[in-house]
Amino acid sequence: MGINRMKEATTKGDSLFIPFITAGDPTADATVEIALSLQEAGASILELGIPYSDPLADGPTIQAASKRALENGMTLEKALHLVPKMRERGLTIPVVIFTYFNPLLQYGEERFTAQAEDLGIDGILVPDLPFEESEQLAALCNKHNLSLISLVAPTSKQRIVKIAKKAQGFLYCVSSLGVTGARSELDPRVYEFLQTVRESSHVPIAVGFGISTKEQVNVMKEHADGVVVGSALVSTIGSLQDKLTKTESRPEALNEIKTFVTSLISS
Repeated sequence: MGINRMKEATTKGDSLFIPFITAGDPTADATVEIALSLQEAGASILELGIPYSDPLADGPTIQAASKRALENGMTLEKALHLVPKMRERGLTIPVVIFTYFNPLLQYGEERFTAQAEDLGIDGILVPDLPFEESEQLAALCNKHNLSLISLVAPTSKQRIVKIAKKAQGFLYCVSSLGVTGARSELDPRVYEFLQTVRESSHVPIAVGFGISTKEQVNVMKEHADGVVVGSALVSTIGSLQDKLTKTESRPEALNEIKTFVTSLISS
């Protein structure tokens, strides 16, 4: 099912909008509601981040979200079990779990991939697992109908080509070297990099790390098949924390999230 759902989402021909949220930020129930709101706002694929105490690739915004979620008792196992709750409520888009390698290793790669398949998860992205060391996980993902999403950064052309050839689902292009976080301007060299990736990739390419304005989204649509929006969305969720935590004010907060997303991706 996972591979089919991913294939359907990535072959529609529409520009992909891939939002990132942190599981359990600000609460588990709110995460389920936020996921459904993002689907309603036009999300193509959902990236569900597992909160981690040492997130190497994440800037302060996502680190703060991880801290909030961990303080509320969120774990890798609990995060995985949020996905069937989302599915029961009507989530039909693919869900990609974004986790660092250490929690995955502690949980067990075989256990994780088997469980992910059973729980209606479609893919996994491990930002600190080098491509050269991902063979074992790739084999387990194939066995359990999961897409192992690769990250590709502006490095040597040879390495970009190697990663692009093995890519599954979509290829996550890192717009700049460094940590995640909203940026007012993107490095102009990103366009040449995206062209190199596009020439080598047989799957759609989506660009992330720093995409935070409508202008950036529109520019990226011309150079890639989609965008990943993380920090800007997580920051919005953080600012609505109190409203999202309380059941009575949550609908209002969810509307604000939808309005923010619509303002970013509407043509």
